[in-house]
Amino acid sequence: MPPTPQEPSRTRVALGVSYNGRAYDGWQSQPGGRTVQDHLEQALTRFSAQDDTVKTLCAGRTDAGVHGLMQVVHFDTPLDRPENAWVRGTNSFLPDNIAVQWARHVPQSFHARASARSRRYAYVLLESPVRPSVDAGQVGWVFRPLALDPMVRAAQALLGEHDFTSFRAAQCQAHSPVKHLMRVDIARRGAYWRFEFEASAFLHHMIRNIMGCLIAIGSGNRPPSWMAEVLQARSRDAAAPTFSPDGLYFLGPVYDAGLGLPERTPAFDWLP
Repeated sequence: MPPTPQEPSRTRVALGVSYNGRAYDGWQSQPGGRTVQDHLEQALTRFSAQDDTVKTLCAGRTDAGVHGLMQVVHFDTPLDRPENAWVRGTNSFLPDNIAVQWARHVPQSFHARASARSRRYAYVLLESPVRPSVDAGQVGWVFRPLALDPMVRAAQALLGEHDFTSFRAAQCQAHSPVKHLMRVDIARRGAYWRFEFEASAFLHHMIRNIMGCLIAIGSGNRPPSWMAEVLQARSRDAAAPTFSPDGLYFLGPVYDAGLGLPERTPAFDWLP
């Protein structure tokens, strides 16, 4: 019998991808093709010049209108190309509002989602009597003054491992509402507020629902103690309405340092 042809060896590649999500229906591929994943996979396929579509797996899906400073994906390929070639070549086929920031060859054991120790998001909020203009779609907006101390005190109730059902969208597909929220940092620079969150993982709309509650507390409509009541209720009806996606940025996952993957992209320095 003739020898069985061997499968070509495949290399696993990780990419760091940034995007302005305003024009897209979120990250995850959809039949209409108006998602960030659709555009990235089309660009990778064209650059690879392969018959089969290059399929990617990401660290964390983002909703329509949400931005990404460092989404991380991985894919397997039979091609042997330098890391910088994956960056330049893929970007030549991407629209202006999506860009690969870095590429790394990684072990086959690496998984963009499963290997992540935590995930980070930031929400940028404009406090102004007048709506955003030059930064429309890139910041959330409140026209009432906010107070820092009540929001900081309220956020303390969320730290640790909890059932976050009160902040979970009805369409959330997560197996469990229990997540470990490690950090909530709140700071102000001029008219802009920055809220930064780090957790083991996040539920669908979790941050936007937390933001609605923090703003209700910061504007004086609710006391800081209300946040703990909402958390303990384990009911979406107990929380504030879901806040706008405009100012939400996926800062990316955190991996073991031994993998040598970047933790930042230049866009981190652009946010307030």
